[in-house]
Amino acid sequence: MKPLTYKTAGVNMAAGDAVADFARRVTRGRRDPNVVAGVGGFGALYRVPMAGKRPPLLVSGTDSVGTKLKIAFRTGKHDTVGIDCVAMCANDVACQGAQPLFFLDYIGIARLSVAVGKALLRGVEAGCAQAGCSLIGGETAELPGLYRAGEYDLVGFCVGAVEEADAVDGSTARPGDVVIGVGSSGLHSNGFSLVNRLLLERLHLPLGRAIPELGCPLGEELLRPTRIYVPAIRRLMRTVRVRALGHITGGALPVKAPRQLPAGLGLRIVAGTWPVLPIFSLIERLGRIDRREMFRTFNMGLGLTVVVRKPEAEAALQCLLDAGERAQVVGSVVAGRRFSLVE
Repeated sequence: MKPLTYKTAGVNMAAGDAVADFARRVTRGRRDPNVVAGVGGFGALYRVPMAGKRPPLLVSGTDSVGTKLKIAFRTGKHDTVGIDCVAMCANDVACQGAQPLFFLDYIGIARLSVAVGKALLRGVEAGCAQAGCSLIGGETAELPGLYRAGEYDLVGFCVGAVEEADAVDGSTARPGDVVIGVGSSGLHSNGFSLVNRLLLERLHLPLGRAIPELGCPLGEELLRPTRIYVPAIRRLMRTVRVRALGHITGGALPVKAPRQLPAGLGLRIVAGTWPVLPIFSLIERLGRIDRREMFRTFNMGLGLTVVVRKPEAEAALQCLLDAGERAQVVGSVVAGRRFSLVE
């Protein structure tokens, strides 16, 4: 069996990066002067034009659940992927220092089932409750012929707000700053093109089968919702001055952890300083996937990274632990190379 990579599973990250770079270039020339930060961050920042006082910044983010939905289709369980949808958007918005305010969803489906629609919305509402934002609207579109029977897409849009002085953009990060890693709940909602290709298409593992090393059926593990870090981030920002945040999604630690850092700075992450969850070890072993490829594809047990000054690291770590998160120091900010993993 040939080793798998994210690219051979059908996801070309280089192509995605090229399109994102083009989006940054194409929008730069006609930017509204109220756009503080546009394409390229975890969320875009927009200053609300208001006469007579300094307005807050609006922070927007959009994302989808992606091919994790295939697990929902196969299991018939649709009440958790809505949490993933909110998490993917709200965590990004929170990484700019903002409190998510409201959320909208989009469901595109071959033929609408009332039971499925209600299950999806129950998940979205549960995610909004965790993120502290309001579900204020959305769109459900029946598109027969575009989606296969029994399939749908689920997309979210989130808007938050932050005082300009409190926005987190990485600009104050310096060499020697400490990186804290915050634990994930599992795969979250990334890398599923590879997961589906390996576990479902190549190995044909039954989703109802209990996997001893996971301690639960495979389908239950794969559908485990993305952790929503908004409450922990908000609490942390009241405790210390956060210099940078990273929501670890597509492209994983090498791409997302240093995303906010200014040019000339990078992250040195030390493997083995946090627990790697069993699902990642299982995928690595069954797929004979190269260790570096694992770190380029999956969060590997860290869903969020936090950069703080070294004197504030202990207070930040205790704050996250008090908020119910699994957290530990995993590295530092360095001059030079954008990302390095020490094993």
